[in-house]
Amino acid sequence: METLANILKELRTQKELAIKEVAQKTKIDASLISRFENGERLPTKEQVKKLAKHYKVAESNLLISLLSEKIYNEIADEDIALQALQIAESRIAYKRKNFGDSEILKEIDSLKKQLDAKRPLPIAQLKKLEEYYKIAYTHESNKIEGNTLTLQETALVVEKGITISGKSVQEHLEAINHAEAVELLLDLVKNKAEITESLIKQIHGIILRGIDRENAGRYRNVNVRITGSKHIPPEPYMLNKLMEDYIFFYEEAKERLHPVVLAAEMHERLVSIHPFIDGNGRTSRLVMNLILLKAGYPIANISGDRNSRLEYFKALESVNIENNKHLFYRFIAENVLLSLKDYLQIVG
Repeated sequence: METLANILKELRTQKELAIKEVAQKTKIDASLISRFENGERLPTKEQVKKLAKHYKVAESNLLISLLSEKIYNEIADEDIALQALQIAESRIAYKRKNFGDSEILKEIDSLKKQLDAKRPLPIAQLKKLEEYYKIAYTHESNKIEGNTLTLQETALVVEKGITISGKSVQEHLEAINHAEAVELLLDLVKNKAEITESLIKQIHGIILRGIDRENAGRYRNVNVRITGSKHIPPEPYMLNKLMEDYIFFYEEAKERLHPVVLAAEMHERLVSIHPFIDGNGRTSRLVMNLILLKAGYPIANISGDRNSRLEYFKALESVNIENNKHLFYRFIAENVLLSLKDYLQIVG
């Protein structure tokens, strides 16, 4: 990789200019220019701008080279330099694309305080709430993916083990598996378990149990395309590193981001990586809700009706194609808000 010193020297020699000529035009001392080109000293930001203007090159290119030199000089000899860069990258990305609608987060925080004031809830009431949300969430999450079981049918399949005439075996398994995955989430919260790659594979393994034995709980080894989306998921050989980075991001961000923003971010990142051949949406929503539950929020239940589903997919597409996370953050925040209001109304 070319250094800034080499770039500056090459720009001057290409134009067949002497250092003194450049010094006169830019009002930068000739000895400094010589040191810049020898790599003995870095120019200031203002000096770089003057040189870029004089050489008639893009200012941004030279400024990027200057910044990269500064970063390299600062951390090149550190064993953990790459990890530091990953953290810096995530912070910069978050700062640039942060969810700017603080009002809805304030409303969420206010309702969360009201809920916390009512805790601890009676054990019997809490158990009833867990059962209610397990069925409702299972029904809606599966409905998003095309499952045709009604809410009542989902309850009969999960709670009574009843077979619904005219519904496929896969639809029955999707209901049973998802409900079990929700129960796992509740246990994980009670045991204060951490989110790991192994845990995500475990959740996915439950989702596809009995449906796709070969791929349940395993990262895909083939390329995939998402129906109705322009987003192209990464190549299979990239998945191990991407998932390692995914967990690294979570560990770095869990004390820094608002829980609702973190939940939305982890949801979006996982579904965009698309590490599994199938079941990515359900797994991503379960990971999102695990983060919310760990932070003391009720399950955020995204409706599976046509309009909500279209809004949900549109928000995800906005992230992947337009690199705009605001729409998705807002969508998730609105659903968390609705869930809080619903939960508070039930507990009274």
